[in-house]
Amino acid sequence: MASAPLPARRAVTAAVCAYSLWGTMPVFFWFARGFSALEIITLRILWSMALLAIIVGIRRDWGRTLLLLRDQRILRALMMSGGLILSNWLLYTWAVLNGHVLAGSLGYFLNPLMNVALGIVVLGERLRPAQKAAVGLACVGVAVMAVAAVTTLWISLLLGASFALYGLIRKTAPVGPLDGLTLETLLLAPVAVVSMISLVIHGTEQFGQALVPSLATCALGIMTTIPLLLFSVAARSLPLATLGLIQYIAPTLVFILGITLFDETLSAQQLASFGIIWSALALYTLDTVRAARQKSAEDIPAPL
Repeated sequence: MASAPLPARRAVTAAVCAYSLWGTMPVFFWFARGFSALEIITLRILWSMALLAIIVGIRRDWGRTLLLLRDQRILRALMMSGGLILSNWLLYTWAVLNGHVLAGSLGYFLNPLMNVALGIVVLGERLRPAQKAAVGLACVGVAVMAVAAVTTLWISLLLGASFALYGLIRKTAPVGPLDGLTLETLLLAPVAVVSMISLVIHGTEQFGQALVPSLATCALGIMTTIPLLLFSVAARSLPLATLGLIQYIAPTLVFILGITLFDETLSAQQLASFGIIWSALALYTLDTVRAARQKSAEDIPAPL
């Protein structure tokens, strides 16, 4: 059952919180270094499933939630979204663990532009002139960054495309944020269980062998579930173009972590693109605020 959209201000707050949390996720990967990307993703799914099971259990919604799987449209949508987010997680985790944090950051800089394109082509969304200018400016910034990272551009393109398609499916699927995420994770859980059994059989699992890395993987369950819930809420209530440009918060934080915590080299081209993209975001934000204020003023009834 789909939930009603939130008011715009609350939806924007949800999106900002989601992307801020996602932007700090590489810190947990840093603490979990020594784990393989496969084990990290396996544990993310299992811990997320445990947390969601508790939440749904407290709400006593398991019966109603599971009934949604009888709807073939919902089942197909969540199978597709689950496959997309699993692919996205695996590639992103691999990139961070193998010294491609800035390539991962570029992927999520590209993603908002893909969101805008999907919003226009698939959902028929329209942009105001200032928003078009902001998107054009963001395209220039991303193009500058792409030129500086040609050899790892495939990572960025796959990350951006997979998450853009995920966002589109979750926006249009006829299921609420908590139900959708719970069922999506439930569909991924058997894959995670098989993966963990395989790791144990081959003796390659790292969980439990060191306290801090193991705790970091536990925290990833929370850092996976909460932002995805917030994102799902925001995605149902905001235009993809707006959602996409708010997303620049996450790759900017990842960008900063890449050159500080992960000690990657920042080129002049990357620095220039960083400034261009944030200028685009500022332009888009100012136009959105102006339009919201104008609408509020128009909604106030005239005095008798």
